[in-house]
Amino acid sequence: MLNTTLAARGIAVAPHSLAAQSALAVLREGGNAIEAMVAAAATIAVVYPHMNSLGGDGFWLIMPAQGEPVAIDASGPAGSLATLSRYEGMSKIPTRGVDAALTVAGTVGGWQEALAVSAQRGGHTPLPRLLEDAIHYARSGIPTTVSQHVATSAKQAELQHVPGFAETFLPNGAAPQAGSLFRQPRLADTLQ
Repeated sequence: MLNTTLAARGIAVAPHSLAAQSALAVLREGGNAIEAMVAAAATIAVVYPHMNSLGGDGFWLIMPAQGEPVAIDASGPAGSLATLSRYEGMSKIPTRGVDAALTVAGTVGGWQEALAVSAQRGGHTPLPRLLEDAIHYARSGIPTTVSQHVATSAKQAELQHVPGFAETFLPNGAAPQAGSLFRQPRLADTLQ
């Protein structure tokens, strides 16, 4: 049987404990659930980089205590060069490189929309506070997880020549070992 955890002052879950802690800290400081999720999302982009990033998408379903649910589709549109004529004659659309039909990142735009909803409902936590933990972890570093080591190792040959990948994710030319300190100073600068 499943156990249900109840919490009177808020609860937060995430695929990495540091992201959940970022959310919980915002709640304890009087922030609302939307603000807490932005803090968690920023932190997860730093501490779980093999699965989440600023370059991704986001999908929000906000359930206010009163009123209708609010949905935010923060998936980016297709790039302007992703046209039918560009792919005519190809047997498949490439997953990497200039011909890949990747969407424009929507994550940060989703945070902006969510924070606008938060502000309409009395949210007041400043954005620099919401990004504070993420900036700290990116600059100071976090222990590399086993899953990050495994995922980075598995994709190393495919991604090592993508501009910026090796510099960020392959310090010393290889995937960081589990437990080793992993820093992302350029991501810290971006978030700051």
